[in-house]
Amino acid sequence: MEQRITARKNPLIQQVRRLVSSRRERQQAGLFVADGVKLLAEAVRWWPGLDTVILSDGVQVQVPDAVRVIRVPGEIMEYISPMQTPQGALFLCRLPQRTQFVPKPGMLLLDGIQDPGNLGTILRTADALEVPVVLLEGCADPYSHKVVRASMGAVFRTAVVQADWESVQACCREAGIPVAVTALTERAKDLRKANLQQAAVVIGSEGQGVRQEILDAADQELIIPMNPNCESLNAAIAAAIVMWQMKQN
Repeated sequence: MEQRITARKNPLIQQVRRLVSSRRERQQAGLFVADGVKLLAEAVRWWPGLDTVILSDGVQVQVPDAVRVIRVPGEIMEYISPMQTPQGALFLCRLPQRTQFVPKPGMLLLDGIQDPGNLGTILRTADALEVPVVLLEGCADPYSHKVVRASMGAVFRTAVVQADWESVQACCREAGIPVAVTALTERAKDLRKANLQQAAVVIGSEGQGVRQEILDAADQELIIPMNPNCESLNAAIAAAIVMWQMKQN
């Protein structure tokens, strides 16, 4: 049965606004927010933790019977939606249990990817190419609404793994998986000549690149050949090129 809410001061409406804006709130509540009819369809299909669906008047979607459905007028949807032009469907999902890191050959390690659009795009590309991804320290919240939207539902289809570099380094060493980093150095090897199927490749942050302690510990440095007049590539584009190369060897 649907419930109707018309007041901005309703506790659920206020909670949604806090969940949209605060990573701490999401972690404390064990919930995250996503917006849009298409993303909702992905969550219905793939995410067991779909908790609450909030719909504008006139919007019709199919959701499981166990999911709470809230109906609101358009002005309330505009008040809670992070989108400039709301689609009329916003929903809350339960955060998953933390996934344990297991080292795998041919995986991507993200070091401090802070832009939500970049992180979501990388997760979307990795899902398409079936490349395991691990988020190291300093990455954006994979369950922020911006990352979820940019991932086009990839966060619903594949488990997001988060781990610290110290643990990842130790596990890779024990498993015999070499760690390669993308870096603009003279000794870096042309990416096209590297066999990456058995390696773990690190993509660094948008502003700083791969942090020094990872550079110092890496088994190999890689460079993406490009026009010498270009300083660097967008992190999501660099990650896509690396993942494509992983599939070519």
